[in-house]
Amino acid sequence: MAVPGNRPSADARDWWREAVCYQVYLRSFADGNGDGVGDLIGLYQRLPYLVGLGVDALWINPWFPSPMVDGGYDVADYRAIDPVFGTLSDARAMIEEIHALGLRLLIDIVPNHTSSQHPWFRAALAGGPDCVERDRYIFRPGVGPEGDAPPNNWRSVFGGSAWTRIVEPDGRAGSWYLHLFAPEQPDVNWDSPLVRREFESILRFWFDLGVDGIRIDVAHAMVKAPGLPDLGPSDIELLASAAHPDHPHWDREGVHEIFRGWRAVADSYPEPRVFLAEACVGASERLARYVRADELHTAFNFDYLTASWRADTLRIAINSSLSAMAAVGAPAIWALSNHDVVRHLTRYGRPQSDGPVHTLANHSPPGPVDLALGTRRARAAVLLMLALPGGVYLYQGEELGLWEVEDLPEETLQDPTWERSGHTDRGRDGCRLPMPWSGDAPPFGFSPDHAQKVPWLPQPPQWKQLTAQAQTGDEQSMLELYRKALHIRRVHPALGEGSLAWDSTAVPDVLSFTRPPGFRCVVNLGQGAVPLPDHREVLLSSVPLEAGLLPGDAAVWLAR
Repeated sequence: MAVPGNRPSADARDWWREAVCYQVYLRSFADGNGDGVGDLIGLYQRLPYLVGLGVDALWINPWFPSPMVDGGYDVADYRAIDPVFGTLSDARAMIEEIHALGLRLLIDIVPNHTSSQHPWFRAALAGGPDCVERDRYIFRPGVGPEGDAPPNNWRSVFGGSAWTRIVEPDGRAGSWYLHLFAPEQPDVNWDSPLVRREFESILRFWFDLGVDGIRIDVAHAMVKAPGLPDLGPSDIELLASAAHPDHPHWDREGVHEIFRGWRAVADSYPEPRVFLAEACVGASERLARYVRADELHTAFNFDYLTASWRADTLRIAINSSLSAMAAVGAPAIWALSNHDVVRHLTRYGRPQSDGPVHTLANHSPPGPVDLALGTRRARAAVLLMLALPGGVYLYQGEELGLWEVEDLPEETLQDPTWERSGHTDRGRDGCRLPMPWSGDAPPFGFSPDHAQKVPWLPQPPQWKQLTAQAQTGDEQSMLELYRKALHIRRVHPALGEGSLAWDSTAVPDVLSFTRPPGFRCVVNLGQGAVPLPDHREVLLSSVPLEAGLLPGDAAVWLAR
């Protein structure tokens, strides 16, 4: 069966349709000043590594001034750089260097909420019940005779109620404000014209500075239903419930009007800027509405990212994504990991669930991780992903074969989920550890030799075999596999945008497809060996090929 795609464009302005973008979790990428936290100096120094890897662009997680309650997703100033990371001058210099190296840059914008330390929110608290500043957020009176119960039953993604009551300037108990995430992240009121003008101004600030694109955090959450009605029984599943129709605070129709305005801002530049949406909305057809021609450019594909290592599950995710995106003229976007989900090597090393896997709790049945199995599957997975039509996002460290660290000492955990869940959910710190660059012991070159502080999260000693230094030049390493695969993707005319045709003769549990001209990808997700299909020249395989393609292996080659 042929699956339609979009024809490649020769226009360099459409780079985003097939780019390979590398996600930089800045706190954990490289520490340049020795304080134990990654920064812009460290990233600047490691840019040649990213060029050598073969990526086209970088996406940097939030770098704004922040109290860091949620890793920078609680923004106190949208037009500056947090001193922990550097200065605005550092950012300008890095943007110039990124462009000089032929790369492009995307940054994060967090429009659903600000930090509680943002000047707007501080003014809203200080101004009293009737101040105009409160219209920028979502304040409501409580229910009950004393107003001491939350306005509705909405729940925070991080646990507990989505409402917090304030104390008024005169010391009386006051109204409640909405926070779909941490209490330190009050939700912004997108019904306010002032809010809309301010965020469009923020976009222009960064676009004028040379940023090529912006990833939009929780793009599906910005608009709330009039009257803020209670959640129904089927809506209480937090992020998973975004797929439910007419949800009161996920995937509301009003977000599309906002994004049409943002697209007009992006298109006003001689070389148009681009957007990437984080929109957890369930069906691919719902996601496609965010990337219609007059809205955003691309959107993360969570159906594929959270799919289990099963041929039928992956094929459904691929087909539905390609069909839905082609219907609106947008490219599909593929990823295996990011800063919010368990690293895919660890997910693939456990018994595979029938449903999506976002956290370790989603594994059914649960079981210990088999890192050797996870590594073998992860090697095959990247060959499959890079062969698909569209764009790709890599999460830092996956090219080194890093796994989820599940046994971090409790005293080191910093994700707000840990505290908000009553110490029942360890959160996302396990996928956010500092990168291992070199050496035989932590911090593995993450910080300079003179550094006096240890990294903000501890690395496992076993990573000494996974440093970039240790893997460079080892033809069988994960890093060299990524480098070779990215080179093939860059030079082969079949790859990037386009279409694919499934092989109708493939045996069960094998994904096999061709892409014109003359490219074939085969992945064996079954239990037995598969004979090598007819081919002219093997370009790359996930492990050295023997008599056939063994379980968990993948290969790409030139078809006859």
